[in-house]
Amino acid sequence: MGKFRFTVTHRDSQTKARTGLLETPHGIVETPVFMPVGTQGTVKGLSQAALEELGVQILLANTYHLYLRPGEQVIREMGGLHSFMSWNRFILTDSGGYQIYSLRTLRKISDEGVEFRSHLDGSPHLLSPERVLEIQTALGSDIMMVLDDCPEFPASRTTVQKAVDRTLLWADRSMRAWERMLSGDGARPPGALFGIVQGGTDLELRRECAKHLAAMEFPGYAMGGLSLGEARPVTYEMVAAAREYLPEEKPRYVMGVGLPEELAHYVAEGVDMMDCVLPTRNGRNGYLFTSQGRLHIRQVRYARDPLPIDETCSCPVCRRYSRAYLRHLFVAGEMLGGILNSCHNIFFYLDTMHRIRQTIAAGGFSRFLSDFSSRLLGEVP
Repeated sequence: MGKFRFTVTHRDSQTKARTGLLETPHGIVETPVFMPVGTQGTVKGLSQAALEELGVQILLANTYHLYLRPGEQVIREMGGLHSFMSWNRFILTDSGGYQIYSLRTLRKISDEGVEFRSHLDGSPHLLSPERVLEIQTALGSDIMMVLDDCPEFPASRTTVQKAVDRTLLWADRSMRAWERMLSGDGARPPGALFGIVQGGTDLELRRECAKHLAAMEFPGYAMGGLSLGEARPVTYEMVAAAREYLPEEKPRYVMGVGLPEELAHYVAEGVDMMDCVLPTRNGRNGYLFTSQGRLHIRQVRYARDPLPIDETCSCPVCRRYSRAYLRHLFVAGEMLGGILNSCHNIFFYLDTMHRIRQTIAAGGFSRFLSDFSSRLLGEVP
């Protein structure tokens, strides 16, 4: 593993919020941070140059998808994922556990690993905890995730308990494999390894899983299996329950969240890292996030509107284009519409995290939390 260090720089006095610096061979990331999702080595609709202009520090790619296409050997031969996709900043790779979880009719889970058939051509595959780390090391990611067992929602306590037990078994095997890789003489050292807390919506199981993972001393910890349909207050409760047992000096990552108004709430629970497909997915569908709430660009009331998406926004889209033009692009089915909408939404998420970091450092986070969340819940007047 190359240089990996996490340092807490500020703490909020009224919540668990904190700022920090995550140091890796590809630079320093300021936390709390939002990570755009580049599942197949690309953030949909946005070039790497555009992501750099927006200030993206770190993005997420997916092991499952890159393993199936183009394959880790191709990416290894191209110098690793950073070189392959021409991205010299931080990359986190998900293990693919969630994607495999979603292939309910195509996979079989056992303690050995996950047998599944490719959604592309039906070919059979087996991913074990060790194999997942081999693939991620070939990709050359800065942070690698363990293979975990993500239970469905809702699920019985027996089902969730089995998923926790298997997640812990796989985490132990992953840690052992990672340590062997660190002590080896491979040409490509592995990235930092994060454990993943499972437990469904059961507080006791969440705490149990977090406690056991903390004892394994991973460089960082994620909380998975959330935002699958449970009420948002329940999600926050599960995050808080896990956080109680996770080390203060290690980064914490909640996977697959969330809406803009939720980001500050996760930060208030001590979360340092988040990712979600919503900024680009919603952008492609004409749903835009603004400081005054959501804006649905397809609505006819914007057909002659000369204003930008958000008058308080300084993104490249708001500096140049009107709502009328963006609506025209959407109605006409022009791909530029989805690109520009995604660009604005990504900027909005990044700017939100920037302001969160500023308010934590300045001691005003609690007021920001209350004001910001309430403004975003409705639609633009």
